[in-house]
Amino acid sequence: MLNPNQSYKIMKNHPCLVGHFPNNPIVPGVVILDYLQSHFQQCYPHQRIKTVVTAKFTHPLRPEEIFTFDLTALEAHKFKFTGLSNHKKIIQGFFIAKMTS
Repeated sequence: MLNPNQSYKIMKNHPCLVGHFPNNPIVPGVVILDYLQSHFQQCYPHQRIKTVVTAKFTHPLRPEEIFTFDLTALEAHKFKFTGLSNHKKIIQGFFIAKMTS
C-alpha cells in the first residue's frame, strides 16, 4: 500500500551505533539505504531497488531523529530519492528498480 509520508527513527540502542561513533553517534549510511529499500517496497510492492546509481550523504542523521523519504519516478524504473530530517536533506540520489517475480 502506498504510504509516501511514512516517517522513521533509529533508536539510540540500535546495534549499528555501538561503533559508529562512541560518544558522538551517527547513523551509518548503509542503514539509511536499508530504510530507503523498505520504504520503496512499501510504496511499490512489486519492485525492488536493483542499483543505487548515486547516493550523496549531505547531513548526518543522529539517533532518535525522525526522517522521511521523497521518491520521484523519472522514467519507467529510474527514481530520484531524497531523505529529510528536521527540514535538512540527509541523503539524495538516484536508483534503478526492477520488477519482482
